[in-house]
Amino acid sequence: MASLCRYLGSLILCVCCISVWAQELNCKVTINADQIQTTDRAIFKDMERAFALFLNTRKWTNDAFKSHEKINCGIFLNISKGTPSSGSFSASAQITLGRPVFNTNYETVLLNFADREFEFEYYESMPLEYNDNTYINNLTSMLAYYAYIILGMDYDSFSELGGAPYFQKALMVVNNAQPSNRPGWAALASNRNRYNLIENINNPQMVDIRKGTYRYHRLGLDTFEKDPDKSREAILDVIKAVRKVWTIYPSSILVTTFFDSKANELVNVFSQGSLQVRREAFDILTNIDSKRNIYQKILENSN
Repeated sequence: MASLCRYLGSLILCVCCISVWAQELNCKVTINADQIQTTDRAIFKDMERAFALFLNTRKWTNDAFKSHEKINCGIFLNISKGTPSSGSFSASAQITLGRPVFNTNYETVLLNFADREFEFEYYESMPLEYNDNTYINNLTSMLAYYAYIILGMDYDSFSELGGAPYFQKALMVVNNAQPSNRPGWAALASNRNRYNLIENINNPQMVDIRKGTYRYHRLGLDTFEKDPDKSREAILDVIKAVRKVWTIYPSSILVTTFFDSKANELVNVFSQGSLQVRREAFDILTNIDSKRNIYQKILENSN
């Protein structure tokens, strides 16, 4: 009887620990393989399950997350080349990250990033092995890299530069992967790849964008229902900071990613309120981002 009690006590303790130390990510993986000519399509569903399990069951931080605090994110893979028999695939990936806005049912987009060099090897039921300290294969390195990018951006939105430890881990993934000579990891190959995203994030001359992530979300969106005009002013200050970075690095992938994530939301933010603030926001946005047709909506009700 005593042994049974000790067993039950241990079991309860384990369950409690699992509840307290829940994994951080709630990542939905979606794979489109319509371009691949094969009758063996089960592997693509297997990929979705395996990639999601890798991201969602691994502990990426030392922090305690409750189930409702998990970070909502997604990876959409559009596979363009490869066959199940070869086990080698080429895809483009869209990585998205959402964040709840306090006291609302609204979820803001923190990240909307396109990776056009997502090359990997996978066979059905293949174990996904990963180690922070070494490069094992391209697939798990890419998945880990985006896990750390997602964590860093989420943490940055809740505390100023709070994502620094995870961005350093993402940089370590890049450094470990560079000797592989696989696409996406090289410094000079493209200004839109994984290397350049993390280089921009860690670049001290672009730190105003990262600091702006906190101000935009905590001092802007999270307080919007309480004081919309003050929140708009805070968000306007953020896009001024983004403009400052843009004047130095006009082709920065971090600037591009900011607007790819926020363009539609900025229209919603600035479509009401002070006409002076709206016009100032419109002028900045159309000067540094190409989505003029989207931003035009800010001034539609100006007369």
